[in-house]
Formats: sequence, C-alpha cells, structure tokens
Amino acid sequence: MTAVRQGRRPVVAALYREALPPRLAEIEELAEVRLAKADGLAEALDGADVLYQWHSFSPALKENWGAAATLKWVHVSAAGVSQLLFDELIRSDITYTNSRGVLSRSIAEFALGFVLDLAKDAHGSFRLQQQERWQHRVTRKIQGLGALVVGTGSIGREIARLFSAVGMKVDGAGRAARTGDADFGQIHSSRDLSRIVGEYDFLVLAAPLTNETRGLVSAAVLAAMKPSAHLVNVGRGELVHTNALTEALAAGSIAGAALDVVHPEPLPEGHALWGMDNVIITPHMSGDTEDYLDDLGKLFVDNLRRYCNADPLQNVVDKSLGFVAAS
Repeated sequence: MTAVRQGRRPVVAALYREALPPRLAEIEELAEVRLAKADGLAEALDGADVLYQWHSFSPALKENWGAAATLKWVHVSAAGVSQLLFDELIRSDITYTNSRGVLSRSIAEFALGFVLDLAKDAHGSFRLQQQERWQHRVTRKIQGLGALVVGTGSIGREIARLFSAVGMKVDGAGRAARTGDADFGQIHSSRDLSRIVGEYDFLVLAAPLTNETRGLVSAAVLAAMKPSAHLVNVGRGELVHTNALTEALAAGSIAGAALDVVHPEPLPEGHALWGMDNVIITPHMSGDTEDYLDDLGKLFVDNLRRYCNADPLQNVVDKSLGFVAAS
C-alpha cells in the first residue's frame, strides 16, 4: 500500500459522535485532521487518505461512499467490524484495520467474572441480600470444569489463558479443527457444536459475527448442552438464536446464561430474559475499562506512524472474512 503522496502529510477524516478522539494532538503532529460528525463526513472525506472511525458503529461511510474516492485506509476503534463492512468497501482496494487485541484482556476478565458469578451464585446472593434473607447454599468450584470457547482469536485466547490459570479445562471451536494449539487443549470445528457441546460445563462465545457465525448457537446446540451447563456470551448477540435461548432457559434445559451482548440490542423492555433468575445481563460493556479509550487511541496513533512511514499496518482485516486472519 502506498501510504502518502510524495511531499505532503496524509489527510485524516476523523468520524466522532460526541467526545473527540483521544491523543488528538499526536494525530495532528502526523497528519492534517478533519473532525466530522456523521452529517459532515462527506465534506471531510473529500481528498482524504484515511478515515479514522472513532464512532465505531456509525454507518456514515456507507451512506457517504460516493465521497470516499481518495481513501486508502480505514481504521475502526472496535474489534468487531461486521456492522461496518458493505459490498463496495469489500470490493475496494482500501486497507481496513480494526482494534483487535486492545480489549482482549478486559473481555477475558469479564468472561471469567461471569463464570465465577454463575458457579458461586453471586446473582442469587445479591437477590437474597436485597430481601434481607440469610440462606446458606452450596456452590460449585470451577477447578476441573470444562469450557468450550467459540472463537480462537485474540479474545478467545486470553479467555483460554485465564480459564486455564484457575484450573479449568479449556478447548476451542473455530473455522477448522486442529490439535497442538498453545492455548487450547483441542480446537474443534464450530460446525460440530451440536455434537460436542454436551461435554462442557460452560459454552463461552467470543467469535466475530460473520455469515458463518450468525445464529451459530441454535436450538439444536442448546438442546445438546448439559442441563447443568451455562452459556456465556461476550462476542456478539447474533451468534445466538435469542428465542431458542429464552425457551431453553425457561424450560431449564440449560442451567443459566451470562450475556454481555444480546439480539436485539439493547434488549427491549419487557423481554422475558430480563426477569429470569438464571440470567445475568450487562449492557455490552465487557471491554470498557477506565483506560480503554486511551488504549484505542494509542493503537491508531501507532498505526498512523506506520502509515506515514509506509510500514505494514497492524490488524489488517481480511474483508472477505470479516476479521483479522491468523498469520
């Protein structure tokens, strides 16, 4: 990729919603910056080399595609890019990068927290405390329990490392089955979920949303889980058939679920999942720690320096796959 036309600084259109991107002064040292909200993006894109999509879920690029004739690189401040890819962008020569890896540890910690909450019935303890009831119960230890992590990218691997560190047995599920992996005991093909999922105590979803993963956890997969097993989703809500999950939880065919993401999102008022005692719901916050915005900004600055020096960029997305492919 040719980074910069000879003799000039790159032009960066920075799309934001409310708060400005962090590390803006560092970006302005390297490039001409045009700050724009969605309704002003077309003007900012005129002659721009780079789109910095700080407003990571905005469809504004698709809506203003006709103004993007000079774009060479788009960077999004999120790991998931399914909501941003469209046919014209996929077919273009534009390099697309994401923020893979920045939030992986935080999301893994959140997933481990979910597992501990479910095994130790923290949700139940909180309800009893609210009722001022002293009710002794026994809980499960997680050492020796089995987890199947769907998604073997940077987030899935951080989850596997943390789960292994507390004594859990961790396998993975990805595009292809394989053995000899450094982080997973074994990696299964995600196409085989309904056949293998009954071996595990926790099914943990950390996969990107693609055409292959949408609706991956179907009624058949849920029916094949142990009645004592739990579902944990820190990936994308659309990985799961919500109606099938609701029915499985209501029927007690699985023990419970912890959901940081749902479909639709946000979960509508009055939805049955809200009122279930065996469900924990958080509002898509698993990666959002106190310093995560600055960390996302740092990654873009580092990549912009690479761009200016015509060095290879980090986190280049395979647009046909919808994620950063393993090397």
